Amino acid sequence: MKVHLVAAGKYHDIDFARLELLKLLAEQPELRTSVAANYSDTGLIRQADLLITYTCDLVPEPEEVAVLSDWLRAGGRWLALHGTNSILRFGENGEVETPDEAPDFMKLLGTQFTGHPPIGPYKVKVTDSDHEMTRGLRDFSVVDELYLTRKTADFKTLLHTSFTGTCPDFGDREWDEAEVPVLYERPVGKGAVLYLTLGHCRGHYDLMPVAPFYPHPERCAWNYPVFYKLLRRGIAWGQRRG
Repeated sequence: MKVHLVAAGKYHDIDFARLELLKLLAEQPELRTSVAANYSDTGLIRQADLLITYTCDLVPEPEEVAVLSDWLRAGGRWLALHGTNSILRFGENGEVETPDEAPDFMKLLGTQFTGHPPIGPYKVKVTDSDHEMTRGLRDFSVVDELYLTRKTADFKTLLHTSFTGTCPDFGDREWDEAEVPVLYERPVGKGAVLYLTLGHCRGHYDLMPVAPFYPHPERCAWNYPVFYKLLRRGIAWGQRRG
């Protein structure tokens, strides 16, 4: 079985995330993984059974989005992680905007990132307990970026949280959301997208050029066994067809 991993982007410790994902994939000797820093190698995407993406502010070109769409509709499975659905633009006042610059890409994913409050603890609740990703899981608490998103297509929420408060660094500041998706599944033709928003990580030098040094490295959900359980289940989900 062929897996294609795209791990790249801004403001995160991509090297750490890439290595952790590769170690999980290496647990299964029948998997063969190719690795890329963008979506340009469309040949490898077409050949893959499973696509895994851990990115931030990395948007494919329109022709690459078309390949992703065709690949999904033909039966491909896509495990999209954390910032895959993000577009970030810094204003002169330092405020972060999340413009609607790639509507076809975001529609394919089902959501677009719009902001997060400061990193802190929140509770993740099981929305659908009768799914292979969540079966046997209990509600759990985690310290991570609480990703707030704008819905761009229909999907089935599997895990969720809630949030009422302010995102001080973002243009969309005030929120009052009873159900914020943390994990969801979106069928696309014969294939599907599985999106998990957990998994922020950042090292000392990952905010350049915004800041030359970040004093407090973060691992967030990567510190929790339940996150690795979800990643392993996501890889198993990607190995199933239909």
